[in-house]
Amino acid sequence: MDGIRAMFEGMPWWVKWVAVPLLALFVFGGVITSILGTLIAFVFKLLLFVALVGGLVFVVKKFTRSGSKPSAGEW
Repeated sequence: MDGIRAMFEGMPWWVKWVAVPLLALFVFGGVITSILGTLIAFVFKLLLFVALVGGLVFVVKKFTRSGSKPSAGEW
């Protein structure tokens, strides 16, 4: 780590804070977007799964209640 720090010691601020991050985005941009795309797709599918399971549970409970005779505690 000291070697990297020594290498950037004499450089202007814009090299450390602008040029190097831009080069990293240029080189690894495809990997970053691929990982983010996969993560977003996974979260979307997970939320879709949760919504579908919740809808299924709601429909099943609604039809099983309406099909049976209500007890004294139910409306």
